[in-house]
Amino acid sequence: MLPLSDGYNQYTGTVLDHARNPRNVGGMDDANVVVQVGDPECGDTLLLFMRIDDGCVAKVSFLIKGCGAAIATASMGTELVKGKSLNEALLVTDATVTAALGGLPEDKEHCSNLIASAVHAAIAQYTSTLTGEVPPIDFEVDMTGRAPQPAEGGQA
Repeated sequence: MLPLSDGYNQYTGTVLDHARNPRNVGGMDDANVVVQVGDPECGDTLLLFMRIDDGCVAKVSFLIKGCGAAIATASMGTELVKGKSLNEALLVTDATVTAALGGLPEDKEHCSNLIASAVHAAIAQYTSTLTGEVPPIDFEVDMTGRAPQPAEGGQA
């Protein structure tokens, strides 16, 4: 086995475990919500599948194109929302995902926003489908943590 490079020393054991053995990976045939989010600056893209039944996240899975930190945050984020009510799942943020992993290097903290944004978007999509209401503004996801900005052609 090859020794780990010094770059791996910046990650907690939990991050390395989720990066090497991600949970909830794959598509889902019976999903009733599917969302895609991405970070144009680093190129990470996440496709999130959810099966929501009776106001709870019954099943959740993901496909991702990204670095090990992105994989680990997606894995941990799905673990945090699985089996939770929609209100509990909405409490999952980039900070709670990072904390659950025991921290991330500063230059990788943006990765946790990918899963948090996807979970929130999925729940918003599901809720708007149930109520028949269309979200009022199409927001771009800003992976730097700043307030959302209206998308091109969107209204403020």
